[in-house]
Amino acid sequence: MFLPDERELRTRYLLVLLILLYVVARIFQLYADRLPTLLVVAFHVLPPAVFAFVHGNKTYRLRGILVFMVLSLGSATLFESLSLRTGFPFGHYYFTGVMGPKVFQLPVLLALAYVGMGYLSWIVSLLILGYQDRPLQGRRIVLLPLIASFVMVAWDLSMDPVWTNLYRAWVWRDGGSYFGVPVSNFLGWYLTVYLFYQAFALYLRRRAVLSLPPEYWRLPVLFYGVSAAGNLLIAAEPAMPAVVTDPSGRQWMASAIIGACVLVSTFVMGAFTLIAWARLSDPSRD
Repeated sequence: MFLPDERELRTRYLLVLLILLYVVARIFQLYADRLPTLLVVAFHVLPPAVFAFVHGNKTYRLRGILVFMVLSLGSATLFESLSLRTGFPFGHYYFTGVMGPKVFQLPVLLALAYVGMGYLSWIVSLLILGYQDRPLQGRRIVLLPLIASFVMVAWDLSMDPVWTNLYRAWVWRDGGSYFGVPVSNFLGWYLTVYLFYQAFALYLRRRAVLSLPPEYWRLPVLFYGVSAAGNLLIAAEPAMPAVVTDPSGRQWMASAIIGACVLVSTFVMGAFTLIAWARLSDPSRD
């Protein structure tokens, strides 16, 4: 039985506050035409990134979460920058000014998005596999990164067509078959996140596992689930265009893009959330 002390309670309150701030960000999205765009984007990116640092500091200690952040930021920066110049691995695209300040064409906030959602996806996968109280060794070192990459790409699958077509945060130069997004984007995402997940798994190999209460593990699952639920609000956004045209000249119904976002958020991200929650709640799990 875990009896949290005052410091532990403060940490939990902070984590809950960060989830609530993210909820505010999703509500802000409904008023994107009346609020500064950078404010909306920052509230989407910063709460998950700070959550990852605070929660990860407890899960993997300070050194461990710093390693995770360096790996995720490094992998994201390397492959995003490479693709901006060569088209590999995501495809040919460029960022508009929606996501704020850039360094060498790459928005700073985009790189931070890998940290926040990357960590949440990692923990959701950890719980789905039941590895939260077991050392990473043997096949677990490979299996966990493989599953975590699917969980992370599910998030991109839900939001990329929306942010490229409806918010114009980035533009795919040649369009693509998935509502103007090329399939190479999702293959590139999988490669990018798998590499830093695999590197982190190797770092954690055989390291001691901390025993934490179930309530602590539920918070990142809740955060991931809130992200999925927040995508459903896009259907309620006013002033959406009826039809959008990608750079290749192909037209897409905005309602179809939003519908795909809702379906992926519900039946893919939602499924990952429920499985992780159920596994954590089952005292007889193997």
